Amino acid sequence: MASTKTITITPLSDHTGAEVEGVDLSKPIDAEVRARLNKAFVDHSVLVMRDQTLSAPQMLDAVKLFGEVFHQQNTRFALPECPEIHYISNQDKYDDGSRYIPGAGYHTDHSNAVEPPKATVLLALELPDSGGDTQYVNMQEAYDGLPEDTKRRIDGLKAVQVYQSRHSTRKLTGLSAENRARVADSVIHPIVRTHPENGRKGLFINPIRIDDIVGMEEAETLSLMDELMAHATQDKYQYWHKWRVGDLAMWDNRCLLHKANPDYDMDQMRYLYRVMLKGDAPY
Repeated sequence: MASTKTITITPLSDHTGAEVEGVDLSKPIDAEVRARLNKAFVDHSVLVMRDQTLSAPQMLDAVKLFGEVFHQQNTRFALPECPEIHYISNQDKYDDGSRYIPGAGYHTDHSNAVEPPKATVLLALELPDSGGDTQYVNMQEAYDGLPEDTKRRIDGLKAVQVYQSRHSTRKLTGLSAENRARVADSVIHPIVRTHPENGRKGLFINPIRIDDIVGMEEAETLSLMDELMAHATQDKYQYWHKWRVGDLAMWDNRCLLHKANPDYDMDQMRYLYRVMLKGDAPY
């Protein structure tokens, strides 16, 4: 069994990401180790645990160290033998036959939920020879770097978030009637949220989900979104994760954007398990 003496936690960048060594998530984890891992998650926003060999049920048990499972919105990708876990694959297609690349474009997961998931966890099972990195954007660092007049301008603004914004350049896969009935038509969330565990403010925007900003005309909404996204996605606010088979990586949707890069040979499989953890209403 892992102990706090055998675990090492090494930062992966100046502000985002840490690699955890000395943990085998297929084995029992005691309360002290669990507390240390949860603190590291809040401190670093991305945790990467290498060389994990887990079945789907084992992964499900492991992620419960960090919270309760959030039921994902599109059950098309659920594993039949373990439906709380979904798969991510570059081999799926849209209805028109074109390739669907899950995770393309900057976003935060399921921010159109009344209580969006606090975390997403991926386990890498099969990867292309190169490429397919995930980019993470630290939206607390980005908020801190905004000019003071911009902070004042956006303070208190709220956005209408939907399953797929009419402004989104990324096309999502459609929802079945059953799934659609479980998903709110729209929700309203602040565009600056306070992290419930560390108290830091961060931008909470999602170009795939935001349809409107309350009280703004469409042109003004789009202009503000473009301005904030251009600022936030500067290299200095990013951590790029280069995947290895066996990586279990989890990230904090409350303070990060992310995107998967489709810059690899699509004849090679990219296949990961995905599970999300329950969060709370942004404020």
